[in-house]
Parts: sequence; C-alpha cells; structure tokens
Amino acid sequence: MRRPSLHRAARARSLRGVLSPRGALALQRADDALPFALRAALVTALAALPPFLTGRPGDAVFAMLGSFTTTFGRPLPHARRTRVLAGVAAAMTLCVAAGSALGARLRPQDGGAGALLVVAATALVAGTAKLACDRARLGGLGAVMLLFGFAVAAHAAPTPAEVLPRTLLAAGGAATAWLAALAGRLARPEGPRRHAVALALHEVAALLDAEAAGTPRTAARHRATAAVLDAYRALEAERRRTRPGVRRTAGVRETAVTRRTHGPTSPARARAACARAASVRVAFAFAFAHVASAPASVRAAFAHFASARAFARAAFARPASVRPRRIPGRPDRAGTRRAAASPEHAERMVDLCWSVLVAAGRRRPSYGDPAGLAGVLRAHARALVRRRPGDLPALPPAAEVNRPHGARPLAPALFVPALRMVLGTGLAGAVALGLGLGHGYWAALSAAAVLHSVDVRTATRRAVQRTLGTAAGLVLAVAVLGLRPGPLALAGTVVALELLLEYAVARNYGLGVVFLTPLALLLTELAAPAERAGALVLDRAAGSLLGILLALLCALAVVHDRAAVRARRALAACVLASAQAREALAAGRAGAAPEGLQARLAAAVVELREAEDAAAGELWPAGTDPADLARAERRAYRLLGLLASAGRECARTAPGTGPGPVPLPGSPPSLIPSARSRP
Repeated sequence: MRRPSLHRAARARSLRGVLSPRGALALQRADDALPFALRAALVTALAALPPFLTGRPGDAVFAMLGSFTTTFGRPLPHARRTRVLAGVAAAMTLCVAAGSALGARLRPQDGGAGALLVVAATALVAGTAKLACDRARLGGLGAVMLLFGFAVAAHAAPTPAEVLPRTLLAAGGAATAWLAALAGRLARPEGPRRHAVALALHEVAALLDAEAAGTPRTAARHRATAAVLDAYRALEAERRRTRPGVRRTAGVRETAVTRRTHGPTSPARARAACARAASVRVAFAFAFAHVASAPASVRAAFAHFASARAFARAAFARPASVRPRRIPGRPDRAGTRRAAASPEHAERMVDLCWSVLVAAGRRRPSYGDPAGLAGVLRAHARALVRRRPGDLPALPPAAEVNRPHGARPLAPALFVPALRMVLGTGLAGAVALGLGLGHGYWAALSAAAVLHSVDVRTATRRAVQRTLGTAAGLVLAVAVLGLRPGPLALAGTVVALELLLEYAVARNYGLGVVFLTPLALLLTELAAPAERAGALVLDRAAGSLLGILLALLCALAVVHDRAAVRARRALAACVLASAQAREALAAGRAGAAPEGLQARLAAAVVELREAEDAAAGELWPAGTDPADLARAERRAYRLLGLLASAGRECARTAPGTGPGPVPLPGSPPSLIPSARSRP
C-alpha cells in the first residue's frame, strides 16, 4: 500500500507536468501556409467589396465574418473540404443570423436580463460548435470563429430591420469562401496529396535523423506513422475519384501532351492506342465513303457516324479526375520530364516511407545510411511543395511491402471538452457582465480560445500563447488605431491581418493571436466606431485576462476519467491487434489479408500514443503502467515490420499456398490475449 506522502508527491509531479508550458513557443511545419493565407485574404477582400461599393462600409464586417469559413479544413482533401465548408458556411450564416436576431430582441448593450440571456446563448453556441468541430476533426481556430461571428453579430446593436441584410451578407461571404475552395479544387486538384506526401517525407526524414543520432525515437516514430497513414488516406481519396475499371492512362496516345499530363506510357499501351486510333480513322472513312457512294441511305451513314463517334469516345476518353496539369521541371537523363505530381510517383514515395518506417530500428536496416536517405527524402519533399522538381537525387527502390490501406483514425472523447467550453465561456461572460466591462463578450471569446483544446496540458499552453500573443497584438492595435484610419483603410488592414493570421497560426497559435487581436479590434471598430480607442484596448486587455484565468480554473475543476478510459481501451485494442497479427503470421495467413491487418495495427498503435498523451495531460490518473504501453508499442511496430514483409514471402510461394509460419520473438503472455477476446 502506498504511503500518503508518496501519493501526494506523485500528484504534485502530475500537476507540475500538466501545468508545464513546455512547447508553447515551438513552431510547427506548415508547407502550405502561404498559398492558404493568400486565398483567405483574397476571399476576405472579395466579400467586403460589395458593402463598400454600395456605400455601407459598416456592414462589411458581416460579410467578412462569413468569409472566415475559408479558415476551416485546411489539410482536408478537396472533395471532403468542399462538403465540410458547405456545412461550415451554413453554420456561420446561422450564427450571424441568430446573433443578430437575439441582439435585436434582447438588446444586450443595455444590460439587465437581456445581456444575461445572450451570455447563456453564447455559452451554448460555444459548446455546440466545439462538439461539432471535434466530431468533424476540424483543427485550427475552429469553434472560436463560429463563436466570434455569433458574439459580434449579437453585440453590434442591430435593429429588427437589419437582421436579414446582415444574414444575407454573411451568407454571401460564406458562399465566396466555398467558391474559392471549389476553384482551388479545379486549379490544383493534387494540392492536398502533395502536401500530405511531403509531410510524410519530412517526418520519416526526422525519424532517420533520430536513428542516426542515437536519440530516443518514440515521438518521431509516432509522428512518422501518423503522417504516412494520412498520406495513404489522401491517395485513397484521390483514387476514389477515378472511375472503377478504367486505368489512368488507358487509351491515351503517347504524345508530348500526354507525357506532360500522364507520364510516359508503356510501348504495349502506346501500340494499343495507335491501333484504336487506326480503327477510329477506318470507321470515319467508311462512313464518309458510304455518304459519297449512296447519298440516298443517309440513315445508314448517320448510323456509321454515330458508331464511329462512340468508338472514338471509348478509345480516347480518360477518367474525369485526370485533368491536364502543368508540371514544371527539367528534362532528366532519359529526356523526359519528371512526373513529380503524378499519383504513381506519390505512391512510390509513400511506399518508400512505409518500408523505411517498418524497417527502422532493426539491426540491419534495408535502407543503408539513415542520414543520407533523410537528405534525399527532404529534397523530394521540398520539390513537391515548391512544384519545381529540378534535378533531384534518385529515390531508392521501396521494399516489397504491403500497404496499410483502410486505416481510419479513431474518435476521441468529445463530451468533456465541450462541457468545459460551455462552463468556461458562460462563467467568463457572466463575470465580465457583473464587473461592468465594456465588450464583455471578449472574456467569453478568450475563455473559448483557451478551452479549444483536448486536455488540461494543452489548455495551459494555449493560455500562455494567448497571453503573450494578446499583449503583442494590443501594441499593434494601439499603433493602428492611433492613426485614426477611415473605413476603407480599416478594411484593407483587416485583409492584411487575415493574411498574416492564416500564415502564422499554422506554425504557432501564439503567433496567430498577435494578428488575431488587432483584427478583432478593427472589426469591432468598423462595426460600431468607438469614441476612444484607448478604452477599446483596455476593455480587450481586461476581458482577455479574465477569460484566460477563468478558463484555466474550469479546465482544472472539470476532472474526468475519459482520457484514462481511452488509454486503457487503446492499450487493449493495440494488444488485440498485435495478437491477431501474431496468430496470422504464425499460421502463415498473413499474406491473405495483409492490408486489413496492417491497417488495424497501424491505426491502433497511433491511437495508443495519442491516448497516452491525452491521459498524461489530465489530472485524473491513467491507471496504466507506462512500461506496458511502451512494450505494447514496440511489439506493434515489430509486428508491422513482419506483416510488411509477409507479402514478399507470399509472392515467392506457389499460388494457393501460404508463406509458412514466421518465427516470432517471445512476448509476455499477460499482454497477448486470445484473438477472440474483446477489450
């Protein structure tokens, strides 16, 4: 039995670890930050243009609120992002409409019961938006932007006659953001796949660097595994757009255009295409001859024309998802251009990443020098992002491994973060209202920004980032407001701040807050000009500090065991997937369904690490031994390597026979339950 002093010491260490701000100032990799920021700024400018042209610059705020729809779903594939943005556009429009209607009905600027009801509605909107964004796995600012639209619309002193025009302006801005996303899908259909593959290359290169330096590689291996699985999902999303049963280059003649759009075709495929083209020409010639020789049988001639046209369509058609692309680059030694944007090249690079990942940590890895291969992977990642292949070092051949297709991320606990969001925003808004702070909804927004996290440790980092970013942003806001800019200058500054915000927030949330703070202040000034800019800045500082403190108190007060339960379930799922993989390997059945086995095991080991991190960020003890988690993770990666090589062994055997039993290292029986057991 543990002594009370040891128990208190363990709780103190856990509290220090949870409240540690370590990592708050770290920069994240975001290769697509600049194009995304430019598109967001362009959407904001286009949305704000109609109110200025009609002589109502104050209404441009609501169009800009709708344009903030473009900040959602940055890393998603185009097809899914288009669907997500349609839902977000409807939600943003609904938030502006509901806020305007409540503001016109309850008049929260006058105080009293109406202001208290608006605070309660703000808390409900915050919790609902948090729950929906977590369910859809939308990162970034997420629910904070929806709450911002509701709060600004509710406190902008609307009249009943202004509710519909402001709602229509928000809908127009949201529609502009959706159309911009659709245009990006048409102009750069391979963009998400490029960046997903580039991120996988960078993370695997970081894993190789850690292996070459002899440093612990647990975190690097987890990031590499998650990035490679995301890259496979991006490739699958693009592959699903291709019509089933049609090869990508089938029926395409080998010309300079097809080499640029599809890559070089094989000689047999080129000969088949030429034969089909000759058949089409013969059919058309026969139809013309039929018309010339027998003008009376016009119906038969038209029938021949129709059959020739149908044959031509079948011969030269290609899938709708394959569009001509301009792939920059220089000719290589063979005199052809590198197809760096082609899905085949991307699949080859991801296959190489997977083969390196499953071979990492072995005594005799198949990829040779880790540092040299890391440099090659980074060079190809930079070429993917910059769209300039140039003269790149040759990629080593990927080992014959089975791809872990079909892995899907598991859903984390969603209710408790939403509950914290409701309590934090409601308490911050109520206290700000009781203290008589001007623009009290800023306290609720600051609390929502801190609680837009997954655990207490992340909330602590958000609090540090929010505090430092708000302080720097207020200095910038004072400098801008001190110049007393007009409405047009304010709108231009908002567009510039939106550009900087979207570029910085992808790298560090604190850097994004530096530009988010003056953006919010300028939008407030544009919607309802204040007499004194100093009072506006002081209200923002007081509301932000109050919201951050109350959000931390709510995060510490709502103690739950959901993260601990998630960690135990993730451990049981990983152990079960490992047991199933061991049984399949021992029975020689791994070659029959390797993709499903690898998908389940890879998703389970990624979820195990994420669940362990989430449990370590809460005050409730996880109840699992860290040694068991580390042992299960190591065993899962070792089995992934064996499963990946099972395909090669199966290919060497005769059809209908398995690769035979695979010798496996011994493992404690306590962590390897039967495959028929359930977690």
